[in-house]
Amino acid sequence: MINSDVKKYIDKSVLCWLATVNELNEPNVSPKEVFTYDGEHSLLIANIASPLSIKNIRENPNVCVSFIDVFIQKGFKLKGTARVIEKKDPGFGNKAKLLTDLFTDNFPIKSIIEITVIRVDKIMAPSYFLYPDKTEQSQIESAMKTYKVKPID
Repeated sequence: MINSDVKKYIDKSVLCWLATVNELNEPNVSPKEVFTYDGEHSLLIANIASPLSIKNIRENPNVCVSFIDVFIQKGFKLKGTARVIEKKDPGFGNKAKLLTDLFTDNFPIKSIIEITVIRVDKIMAPSYFLYPDKTEQSQIESAMKTYKVKPID
């Protein structure tokens, strides 16, 4: 499921977006800054300030997470079932360390959202389909121009 390509995009993505639904089937999409993988079937997301996401997961564990490289405009969408791991739960410390190793422990992790991934789909900008000769390099150049950024030398 979470193969080397998916891991590569997780490692270089700044944000992921977690989609949940509440008891009325109303969707909620929330950006998450601290996330990583734990093996080939598990995605971990730090709950730093996500009370609505946590509430929704407790009511309906079916979730979707997406992340992209904003310059290449490719990434992945992962679907699965989520559970909330509390600080008091066995294994919390080991899973939290995978997250804090990414950014230090300056952010208080209230709990961890662990997603068992059951499906992985690629995400690609429509320009790759509309213009088959589009390369990742030309996409990067276009995105840098659009976002008014330059590469670090």
